[in-house]
Amino acid sequence: MPSGNILTPEIISRLNNLSLKAKFVVEGFIVGLHKSPYHGFSVEFSEHRAYGAGDEIRHIDWKLWGKTDRYFIKQFEEETNLKSYLLIDQSLSMTYKSGNVTKLEYAQILAASLGYLMLKQQDAVGLTLFDDEIRVNIPARSKRSHLNIILSKMQNIKPGPETTIAPVLHKTAEAIKKRGLIILISDLFDDPDEILSGLQHFRYKGHEVVVFHVLDPQELTLDFTQRTRFRDMESGEEIITDPWHIQSDYQKSMEQFCDYMKSMCRQRNIDYVRLSTDSPLDMALSEYLIKRKRIG
Repeated sequence: MPSGNILTPEIISRLNNLSLKAKFVVEGFIVGLHKSPYHGFSVEFSEHRAYGAGDEIRHIDWKLWGKTDRYFIKQFEEETNLKSYLLIDQSLSMTYKSGNVTKLEYAQILAASLGYLMLKQQDAVGLTLFDDEIRVNIPARSKRSHLNIILSKMQNIKPGPETTIAPVLHKTAEAIKKRGLIILISDLFDDPDEILSGLQHFRYKGHEVVVFHVLDPQELTLDFTQRTRFRDMESGEEIITDPWHIQSDYQKSMEQFCDYMKSMCRQRNIDYVRLSTDSPLDMALSEYLIKRKRIG
C-alpha cells in the first residue's frame, strides 16, 4: 500500500493552489506504489502496415514477422479508453469542518487528484458542480490542457444554499450518452432512497459508479465535551443541547445511515467508499484504481 503519511489533507491543504495539490497527491501516490498505475491503460495498436523507410525498428511486430517472414509496423492509436465524470456536491453542508479542512475542500483535492490521474492515463474527464441544481457542467475531454479548465472551475467554487442530489443525478444520467465512469463526491445529506434512485439511473444506462461519501470526523462521532449550539448550515435551524446525552444514539443513527447506503449501493453494483476529512487521499486513489482496472 502507498504510504499515507505525506498525503494527509492537513498537509496538502497548506499548498497554495489546486493544481499543485493534485500533482503532489498523485505523484506521491505513485511513489508509494513503486510502479506506475498507468501501465497498459492508454495505448493500443489498431492495425498493422508494411514496414517502410523512416519507420522505427522498435515498432516492428516480430511475432508477425515470424509468421509471415515480412516486416510489419504496429500502428499505435492513442485512445481514450474511458470517459469519467466527476460530480461534486458544493452545497453549504459541505463547508463544515471541525478541523483544518472542510468537506468541500477535501472533495476539491480528491476530485482534482482524480482528474490529474485520469488525464495522465489519457482517459477523458468531465466535471459537474451542483447544490440544489447543476451550477457547472464541463464535458469530458482527454487533452491535458483540459485539466486547467476543470481546476479553474473547482478553485472558484461558490457553495450553494441547499442539497438536492437526486434530480441532478437523473438529469446528468440522461445527458451523458456514452457509457463511462461516474464518480459522486458528496456528504449525501439528502433523502437516501432518492439518491439511490438517481444512482440506479446511471447503472440502467450502463455506467459504472463510485460514490465517495465524505464526512467530517465530528459528524461520525459527535465528540463534543461542552454544551453546544448546533446550526443546520442549509436551513439555519438551531438547537442547543448537551451532546454527551445524545452521542450514543447519534452514532448509532449515523452508522445505520452509512451502512444502509453501503448495502444499497452494493446491491446495485455501485462502489461505496466512506471517507473522513482526516483520511489520507491515497485511500481514495487506491479505490479508484481498483475500479479502473476492473473496468479494463
